[in-house]
Amino acid sequence: MNTFQTTIQGRLVTISLDRGRSNAINHEMVKELAACIKTLEHDDNVGGVILTGKEGFFSSGIDLIEAYDYDEAQSRQFWVDFLALQNTLAAFRKPLVAAISGHSPAGGCILAICCDYRVMVEGAFIIGLNEVPVGIIVPDSVFSLYAFWLGQRKAYQYLIEGKLLKVNEALEAGLVDETAAPDKLMSAAIEKVMAYIKLNPVTWTESKLNLRKELIGKLKADQTDTLNKMLKQWWAPETRQGLQMMIQNLKSKNTAVK
Repeated sequence: MNTFQTTIQGRLVTISLDRGRSNAINHEMVKELAACIKTLEHDDNVGGVILTGKEGFFSSGIDLIEAYDYDEAQSRQFWVDFLALQNTLAAFRKPLVAAISGHSPAGGCILAICCDYRVMVEGAFIIGLNEVPVGIIVPDSVFSLYAFWLGQRKAYQYLIEGKLLKVNEALEAGLVDETAAPDKLMSAAIEKVMAYIKLNPVTWTESKLNLRKELIGKLKADQTDTLNKMLKQWWAPETRQGLQMMIQNLKSKNTAVK
C-alpha cells in the first residue's frame, strides 16, 4: 500500500495513514483503504482494527491540490468511491477505533466518525466538517453519519456553518469519546479495541449492525442526484475560484502534498 502502513499485534491490526505531511485523501488512498478494510473483514485472524495518522495530523481531508486537477470523469469516480468508502467503514463487522493523532477536518473527520469509538490527542488541534465554506455540497449520507453521533440539531448547525471544533469542544459535543496525551493515545485506543475484541464476536457484530441498520441503509442508498448536484457545484466558476485561493494557501503552508 502506498498511502498507509499496517502493523499486526496478535489479532489487532493498526492502519497508519501515511501520505505526505498531512495525510491528505486522494483517490489512491480511498481505493486502497476500501480494499484493505474489505480484506480485514474476511480475515478470521483479525479481531479488530485501529485507524490512526501521524503526529500532528490524522488527515487534513480531501487533497484539494490533486482533486482540483481531476477531469470530470475522474472527479465523479472519486466522489462515488469516497461515498462508498463511508459505507465500507461504517458497516465493518469488527471493532474499528480511531486514534486521532492531530488535525482531522472534513474528510479526515468523516473517516473518524465511521468508527465505533474515537480517541483524540490533546493539543491545539481541530476536527469537524467544513465542506460548506469550501464549496462542497453536503450529501445526506454525511449528515446522517454526523447526526448519528451529535444528534440532528447539532449536526445541522455545525454542518451549515462549517464549524471546526477544538479538542475539548469535540469531547463536550460527543464528536470524540476520549482524549489522551500524545504518548498515551495509542495505548488508550488499544485498550478500547481490546475490550471490544474480548466480547462474544457474534453478539457484538450483530448488535453493531442492528444499531447501525438505519445509518447503513442511508449510506448505501442511491446518491446519484446528490452527486450530480455536488459535481455541478464543484465545477461552478465561483467554486473553482475559491478552490484556487485555498490551494494557493495550502501550497504556501505546505500542508498538503501531492
